[in-house]
Amino acid sequence: MPQADRRAQPSGTTRVSSLVRALKHRNYRLFFGGQIISLTGTWMQSVAQSWLVYRLSGSSVLLGLVGFATQIPVFALAAVGGTVADRHSRHRILIITQSTAMVLAFALAALTLSARVAIWEIFVLATLLGVVNAFDIPARQAFAVDMVGKADLINAIALNSSMVNGARVLGPALAGILVASVGEGWCFLLNGVSYMAVIAGLLAMRLAPRKAVAHHPPALAHMAEGFRYVGRTRPVRALLLLLGLVSLSGMPYAVLMPIFAGRILHGGARGLGILMAMAGAGALVGALSLAARRHVHGLGRWIAGAAAGFGASLTLFSLSHWFWVSALLLLPVGFFVMVQMAASNTLIQVMVPDALRGRVMAVYSMMFMGMAPFGALTAGLVAARFGAPRTVAAGGIICLAGAMAFALFLPRLRGEVRALIVAQEMTGGEPSEEMTGRGLSAEFDGGRASSRAQETSRQ
Repeated sequence: MPQADRRAQPSGTTRVSSLVRALKHRNYRLFFGGQIISLTGTWMQSVAQSWLVYRLSGSSVLLGLVGFATQIPVFALAAVGGTVADRHSRHRILIITQSTAMVLAFALAALTLSARVAIWEIFVLATLLGVVNAFDIPARQAFAVDMVGKADLINAIALNSSMVNGARVLGPALAGILVASVGEGWCFLLNGVSYMAVIAGLLAMRLAPRKAVAHHPPALAHMAEGFRYVGRTRPVRALLLLLGLVSLSGMPYAVLMPIFAGRILHGGARGLGILMAMAGAGALVGALSLAARRHVHGLGRWIAGAAAGFGASLTLFSLSHWFWVSALLLLPVGFFVMVQMAASNTLIQVMVPDALRGRVMAVYSMMFMGMAPFGALTAGLVAARFGAPRTVAAGGIICLAGAMAFALFLPRLRGEVRALIVAQEMTGGEPSEEMTGRGLSAEFDGGRASSRAQETSRQ
């Protein structure tokens, strides 16, 4: 084989190195190791808490209300959290939020293990955890660039999604076993212990001193600047609108999963763990498929296709009454929703300026997690009237409609997306051939955007 051809054929070692290239950064390795342990505990608590509410009440409405209580603070306070992330040390913010979440997990464990837990106490602790997440999520999303720089940011975002969904496979499976054998309280206790890993990793990091800013604008004006950027930047706005629609209409299927596991598929707590783990396994595959990518070519089409695939898979899941058929259908459900979420995150982060990153990721959090409580509340109420299968099917159909609308609008966005990416110089210098050549030409409107992107880069 000619030498040029040998260079064009990456070895297996090279492919693996490319897949995990963000792990070459010491700080990211510490973050990754701590988070994979902590997130496994988080998923254990999420599944165990849903089952605890269902066991105590048997109510789909209360399941929806607890989901609402957990996530509504993200919608209400994420903009404040994003402003804080852009004005203060993201590293220090994460140490505070993770420590607070650990205390809340231990409190829920103590109440449950003492057999004194009540629904209202679950609501209070869920709401407080939501407040913590409103500050944690924007800081954590924006902290990726502080750990790996711009050159490996795309890979770090994909590995973060892989980490979340690796935990999403293991956590629910462990929760199903523990809940069925020793009860929900032990899941909450283990979640509290798991936070120690990520806190230890954060404390061990060595970070460059944060650049001091001589003068910050007033907090409200600083916050409003992020919303104005999203409002006037059409590609970011379109991605966030589709994300919000899917979170509102499709993602509440997870809130209703105890009803499917218990009443419809007759799997009990162990079955709930299996169902959630299957969705997590599909999502893990989706995240890893993104981690292997070195550029953003084609992500717009991936996002439209993934939203449509999620809606179709969710609709089919709602029609099944056989446990293992339903479990298998959750594989594409998890795969497609993760591809859409992670690809949207990637495209937004490669377009947004560093100075606005925390605030724009706060809006991302509002769409991703902040819309979910309204969906959870609505799904709980609708399911009480029409049943969980019809509620999930309606959400899937709405996701399909949103995907079609996004796909029709996509060609109008390509040139603007390409210009924004080149302007941010995601390669840490001159845009690479992958960013400016045929790859992006095909995805982001080719020649018409080329001169505009070059002009933006010079500016």
